[in-house]
Amino acid sequence: MPHLAEGIARFQREVFPAKAGLFARLATAHHPGTLFIGCSDARVVPELITQTDPGELFVVRTAGNLVPAHTPGTDGVTAAVEYAVAVLGVRDVIVCGHSACGAMTALAEGRDLTAAPAVAAWLRHADASLARTAATGRQGDVAALVRENVTAQLANLATHPSVARALAEGAVRLHGWVFDIADGTVEELATAAGPALAA
Repeated sequence: MPHLAEGIARFQREVFPAKAGLFARLATAHHPGTLFIGCSDARVVPELITQTDPGELFVVRTAGNLVPAHTPGTDGVTAAVEYAVAVLGVRDVIVCGHSACGAMTALAEGRDLTAAPAVAAWLRHADASLARTAATGRQGDVAALVRENVTAQLANLATHPSVARALAEGAVRLHGWVFDIADGTVEELATAAGPALAA
């Protein structure tokens, strides 16, 4: 914890003063242009990867960058997606997977998750990703599963009423990205939901 306290002190001493005007504007306004749905993995930091300032990205992070398909009822991911699209009016939505994803590795390798039942239940949202990977003949291939999972989560995202409406109106574009931790590259996957966002 001491390094976190030192980080806060350094932020207040060195970073905040240089961006005081930005933070003054952000104190009364919130208009991000992009919803970024990424993995909870500590190695994947959306603002660092995209070099964006505070206020530019509305970020949702889940284990495996999973987005449950819409169902009746509420959950945190659904609420965040709806708020970003219907209330904030983001124009772009990115689902970003990454290399060496622990969630995708566990699924690809068929690891026993009985000691982590909540994790096992959550990862069921990647069943379609596993099926898609198996259909390509690459079952057990983590990199292939990461890519198929991004595509499957984009399909899940499109089932959310707020997203479906925005897509129908041409008000939002969906993008699938894969971030490679080792070399820092970002690959944009081909999607049918809109033109490419520069990555």
